[in-house]
Amino acid sequence: MGFIKAFSGALGGTLADQWKDYYLPHPGISATSAIFPAVPQGQNNDRGSNTKGNKNIITNGSKIIVPEGTALITMQDGAITGIVAEPGGFEFRSDDVNAKSIFSGDGAVASLITSTWEKFKFGGQPGAQQLAFYVNLKEIPNNRFGTQSEIYWDDAFFGTQVGAVTRGTYTLCIMDPILFVRNFVPAKYLIADAPIFDFADLDNDAATQLFNEVVGSLSAAFSNYTNDPSKGNRMTKIQGDQIGFAQALSQAVEDAYQWKTSRGLQIVKSAIMAIEYDEDTKEMMKDVKRADALAGARGNSFMQQSVARGMQAAGETGGGAGMAFMGMGMGAAGNVMGGMQQQPTPSTYQPGFGQQQPQQQYQQQPQQQQYQQPQDMGMAQQPQDMGMGQQPQQQAVDPTAKLIEMKKLLDAGILTQEEFDSVKRQLLGL
Repeated sequence: MGFIKAFSGALGGTLADQWKDYYLPHPGISATSAIFPAVPQGQNNDRGSNTKGNKNIITNGSKIIVPEGTALITMQDGAITGIVAEPGGFEFRSDDVNAKSIFSGDGAVASLITSTWEKFKFGGQPGAQQLAFYVNLKEIPNNRFGTQSEIYWDDAFFGTQVGAVTRGTYTLCIMDPILFVRNFVPAKYLIADAPIFDFADLDNDAATQLFNEVVGSLSAAFSNYTNDPSKGNRMTKIQGDQIGFAQALSQAVEDAYQWKTSRGLQIVKSAIMAIEYDEDTKEMMKDVKRADALAGARGNSFMQQSVARGMQAAGETGGGAGMAFMGMGMGAAGNVMGGMQQQPTPSTYQPGFGQQQPQQQYQQQPQQQQYQQPQDMGMAQQPQDMGMGQQPQQQAVDPTAKLIEMKKLLDAGILTQEEFDSVKRQLLGL
C-alpha cells in the first residue's frame, strides 16, 4: 500500500498532460492556510484510471499531483497511512507491493519527516477509501501578536527590570507535517468534507491558542534577546533584527510549549511594529542618553567648556569665588585644564539603573604649583614636618578639583543649581 512515482516536478512532463483526472489542492487557497483537502480535477468520462473518484476520498488507482511547497497526507479512520513531501505526480495503489508509504524528498525537512514516520507509522491493509489532505510547507505570514498592558523582563543593559507594550507579526513554518497533523490539528479538519485549517480564521480555536502562547512568551523572548551578549544587549536593535528576535521568540515558545518537538512548528521571521515603553523605562533611557553624551572624548570636551564658562562667570561676578580663581593665576588654571585632558576615558563603563557613576580621579598638582589658601577659608593645611615613614592623617581637599567635579554633576543634571551653590559656598568658605 502506498504511492508510485509517475513523474517529478509538479504538473510537469508528458505523463501529467495525459492525465484526465487527478487530485490537486482547491484553487484559491490563501497563504495563511495550513491544511486543506485534496479535490478531484476534471471529468473522468471513463478515460482515466480513477473511475471511483469522489470528493475528499482517494481510491485505488487515483492520480495525485503534489505542488511545490506542500506535502500530501493520506488518512483512514484518523490514522496517517502515507505521506508525500516532494513535488511531482503520484499514483495511489493499495494492492502493489512496490508502492511506497512515504516520499520525503531532500533536505532537513525530509529527514525530520522520515524520522517521525518511523516513530508513528501505521501498519495493516487499508480499506477501499482514503482521505487525502495537503499540508502547507511554505512560510505562513501575517501571524499577529500584541499586548494590551505592559510586559516586563530583566534587561542586561539597564541591569534591572523594564516594561513595554508591544505588537507585531511573525511568519510560521510547518517543519514536520506528521507531528502537526497528529498532535495539533483538531479532528474536524481531518474528516470528509472538512473545512480549511486557516491560521487567519477568527473561529479557528487552535490558531487562537497559538496567539495566546506567543503573547505569553513575549517577556521571555525579550529577556532572551536583551541578555544575549552577541546582540549587544540593546533594545533599540530588536525592531531592525527580524531574524534575531524571531530566534529568541522561537526559543521562548519552544521552552514553554514545545512547538517544534511536539507540534512540528517553528517561528521563522518577526516584525515588531511598535514598542511603547513604560514611564520608568523612558526615564532610564533619558539617563542613558545623557551618560552616552558625556562618555569618552565628547564628555571631556563638554567638561572643559563647562569649566571655562565657570571661570568666566566667577571672574565677572567677583566675590570669594572670583578671588579663588584669580588667586590661582594663569599657570595654575592651565594646570587644571591640562590635568583634565590627561584623565583616562571611561570607555568600558556602561551606566545602568541604580548604578553610581565612577568618580573622576584628578591629578594633584605639585606642592610648589598649588596656590596658597587664605587662612580665613578654613581649609586644612598640609603638615610641614613629618618624620620618616609617617603619612598624613587626612589629605587636604583640593577645592578646585572638588568644585570642577560638582560642576560636572550639575551639567549632567544630577545636582540642582541650589545644591551646587551650597557645595560651592562650603568649599570656598563663604
